Amino acid sequence: MRIFMFTSQAKDGLNAFAGDAEGSKLPERYGPWGITGVLQTRQNPPHNFSRRDIESAIGSSGFQLWRTKAASEAAAAAKAVTASAAAV
Repeated sequence: MRIFMFTSQAKDGLNAFAGDAEGSKLPERYGPWGITGVLQTRQNPPHNFSRRDIESAIGSSGFQLWRTKAASEAAAAAKAVTASAAAV
């Protein structure tokens, strides 16, 4: 099964996997959606996501949503970890 990857153009950091290149079953409220890539049958998904879980979600719902942290959120999290390590 090929898995198509999309990014929401309405909500920062929101992404999706879908079973078709049009993303026909993606939630309209977060659209428009822009296609960002395709995973071929034997390719692993990004971020160590479980391909089996993604395929299951696509089979039952037509899509799987996932989020990425914004650069500012990631920087704040890294700063908090550094500060807590320094306090030890």
